[in-house]
This record gives sequence, C-alpha cells and structure tokens, in this order.
Amino acid sequence: MIENLVNLDKKVFLALNHFAGPAMDPVMRFLSGPIPWIIFIVGILVILWSTPERDYRNRALVALATLILAYVVSEQTSVHLFKDVFMRLRPCHEPTLEGQVRLVAASCGGQFGFVSTHAANSFNLAILSALLVKRRWFTYSVFAWAIMVSYSRIYMGVHYPGDVLCGALLGMAIGITAYAISHRITRKWRNPVPSFNSKAS
Repeated sequence: MIENLVNLDKKVFLALNHFAGPAMDPVMRFLSGPIPWIIFIVGILVILWSTPERDYRNRALVALATLILAYVVSEQTSVHLFKDVFMRLRPCHEPTLEGQVRLVAASCGGQFGFVSTHAANSFNLAILSALLVKRRWFTYSVFAWAIMVSYSRIYMGVHYPGDVLCGALLGMAIGITAYAISHRITRKWRNPVPSFNSKAS
C-alpha cells in the first residue's frame, strides 16, 4: 500500500515537474523566493492596521505576534519533527529518478524533503491570515498564493506532491491552533471580566 503511494507520488511529481517549459522558470523561481513573502506580510499588516474597529491596533499587534510565532512553529516543526524523522530523500536526491528530474532551483537543497517547509509555512500563513482578516477576496487571494508557492516547489524539482500536501495540512493545523489562541486573547480585551470593586459599586 505504502509502496504504491510512493510510486504514484513519483509519477505525479514527474508529470508536474515537466508540466511547463523554460518560459515559466523565472516565475517559479520568484514564487519560491523571499519577495512574495515580504509583500504578503506587509499586505496583511496594512489591512489589519487600517481596520476601523475598537482596539484594532492592539489586535493588529496580537495578530502580528501570532503570525510570527506560528511561522516559527511551522518552520521548526516541518524540519525537526518531519524531515529529520522520516528522512525521505528529495526527488533531486533520489537515485531512482536520476536523469528524470528537471531541476530548476539553483541547488537541490537539504537531503530530505518530507514535509515541504514552503508548503507548511505558506498554508499556515494563509489560513491564519484568512481567519484574522475575514474578507472573501483576501481568502481567495491568499490561498491562491499558497497553492502557487507550493506548486513551485514541485516545479523546481525539490519536492514531491506528497511532501507539499502533507506540509499544507501541517501548516493549516498550526495556523488554526494559533488563531484559536489569538482569538481567546483578543476576546478578553473586548469583554473584560468585571473586577470585585466594579461589582460593589
């Protein structure tokens, strides 16, 4: 069963890795690079900071702290609890795929690829920011961004579809948990518990 899934993962990888030609290479390199992440983070902060609601600035600061902490947890978890544990070779390091992988990335990267840290981080930020912003257009846009970033890792030749799918699920689980914690904090600000003196007066 597992062997069949692994073989299917390899076949789908090769199809997606060779899906487009060299004309798409610069686009995929851009999506895998740091600039889209910077634009994404700045956009979220602008939207949260400009929301005209009570305590919006305090909530924007909590949201920023939550995004940063969730990103760190996603980054570290994908490496230390998955890559270092499962030790699945990246497709560009896989001997059985030698000569078949179209490596668009400048280098193959680390030896192991399960799960994709790019996918974990992008879907983590996508679900968390969508829950924080709560605007339909933003949700569609941010998930489209996460999908494209994740696909770029397959196109670049450094991750299998299974790496990306499991990374996305991990990232969303972390993002939802982070949002629940953040929501609990901001809810206390909106509905503070009355003190003993306020009841007595």
